Amino acid sequence: MSRFTSHMEQALAEAAAAASRGEVPVGAVVVGPDGGVAAAAGNRTRELNDPTAHAEILALRAACAAAGSERLPGYSLYVTLEPCPMCAAAISFARISRLYYGAADPKSGGVAHGPRVFDHPQAHHTPEVYDGFAAAEAEVLLKAFFDDKRG
Repeated sequence: MSRFTSHMEQALAEAAAAASRGEVPVGAVVVGPDGGVAAAAGNRTRELNDPTAHAEILALRAACAAAGSERLPGYSLYVTLEPCPMCAAAISFARISRLYYGAADPKSGGVAHGPRVFDHPQAHHTPEVYDGFAAAEAEVLLKAFFDDKRG
């Protein structure tokens, strides 16, 4: 039996790096069935002038490229913030097996809030979802980022 290892620390580091680039601090890490990190990314929407360049999308693209497949069964995704509806749909399309996320996003989330993408009968695939991983740490990064923008 294998021992569970969280990769949320690396996702938080990606989120902090995103904040240092002036991006909303969200980080994502894709972990393969062997437990190794397949890809990691932070938000780059402003840097790339791309509204789809969310951490999850970038990490999924890189992991799919490395795997040579558009699907990632057996893979896990760690993300610091509840995925938005776009990212939740991409997670479903990629057939991610397990989703671990930190902070809830009542305003823009798509998993536990808003459209609850995985609850719809149209969802192609529903991963196992685990929320609240390092939520306090993720919330601190987000709050500091937005306080700085408003201040």
